[in-house]
Amino acid sequence: MTSYATAKLQEEKVFKDPVHRYVHVRDQAIWDLIGTKEFQRLRRIRQLGTTYLVFHGAEHSRFNHSLGVYEIVRRIIDDVFAGRSEWDEQERLLVLCSALLHDLGHGPFSHAFENVFATDHEEYTRAILLGNTEVNTVLQRVAPDFPEKVAQVIEKTYANKQVVSLISSQIDADRMDYLQRDAYYTGVSYGHFDMERILRVMRPRANQVVIKESGMHAVEDYIMSRYQMYLQIYFHPVSRSAEVILNNILKRVKALSEEDYWFKHAPIHFKPFFRNQITLDDYLALDESVMLTYIQFWMQEEDVILRDLSSRFINRKLFGYINMNPQKEPQRFERLQQLFNQMGLDATYYVVHDSTSDLPYDLYQPGAAMEKLPIMLQMSNGEVRELSQESSLVDAIAGRLKTDHKVYFPEEVLTDSEVDKGVREELIGLIHHCS
Repeated sequence: MTSYATAKLQEEKVFKDPVHRYVHVRDQAIWDLIGTKEFQRLRRIRQLGTTYLVFHGAEHSRFNHSLGVYEIVRRIIDDVFAGRSEWDEQERLLVLCSALLHDLGHGPFSHAFENVFATDHEEYTRAILLGNTEVNTVLQRVAPDFPEKVAQVIEKTYANKQVVSLISSQIDADRMDYLQRDAYYTGVSYGHFDMERILRVMRPRANQVVIKESGMHAVEDYIMSRYQMYLQIYFHPVSRSAEVILNNILKRVKALSEEDYWFKHAPIHFKPFFRNQITLDDYLALDESVMLTYIQFWMQEEDVILRDLSSRFINRKLFGYINMNPQKEPQRFERLQQLFNQMGLDATYYVVHDSTSDLPYDLYQPGAAMEKLPIMLQMSNGEVRELSQESSLVDAIAGRLKTDHKVYFPEEVLTDSEVDKGVREELIGLIHHCS
């Protein structure tokens, strides 16, 4: 009798995918997980948050991405690792389930939401995996301890680091999918690299995955793709402007709620978050469709700040920005805030500092708090060497943190004839000094 852990569908199911052409599903457990309401919810969470306001094609969901990560892992273990002595076939279903479910806990517009309500999508991923959910019911059918194992892989605490590294390392299925998928849907060329070549030269080794030396140039291309995607897409200043406004909408709603403000459209879905009494059902009930509906309602509120910020987000009337680091120019930033307050625009919501940072490739630091496994090359003589020791290109950017600071504000005040001329001229002087 076939156990659920090894049960196969009578006929293979396929999803047509614009990045991988097809996503293949033969395992009954994978098919059942895709059908759960918690996984289907990911259709209603965009992969790139507010980026659709800049790159109009970026409407793809975390559902798309999760299927893509699963498919990459499936190809690695079924087409490349299968039959190799260093790969434990008994880990197969575990790594497939972990790949599929790795983003399960993301909330709507993930980063802005987490900033305001201090939630952690990784904690909610664990809660969904182990809680009273359809996903947990499916995983329990594999084995009683299987949900916990999946949680450990996603949290990077699972004992077999080889399994963890397939989903979370410096060259993993997660990154390989989102770079290509995000490049496809934004219409840019930066994120493309030869993934097929990388998959072909991946090899399982004790507690790690290595890349054959002959694939080094394909890996260099992958790292440069990631570097460019962060600069050009993920940290795009206009997308960040939209996120700043969204962040401030949620901050304003929270502040008004604490003041017992009477809403025309009460934020019922948000009340558990304001009170920090969030159940898993409360969390799962919120998606981007619900949030956008509320923001449209809030365009009609009496509160001027909430009404204005909501209208800006829905109608894409975003903030402008200047390059400024308030830590290096505290007096200039403080004066900017004072001038906005003087104009009757609360600087808390209308003068906002935002910073972004990326590390294209991190050097290996054993024992570091957030230890990242390096990319290891398997040399022709069998020796294993860290990538930056062999690649001068990677060595040039390894360990170099790039941080960008911007201050966002409604730039229309600079040309508003109703603003006091002296205030306007001082503002223009401050802005031009920073540009």
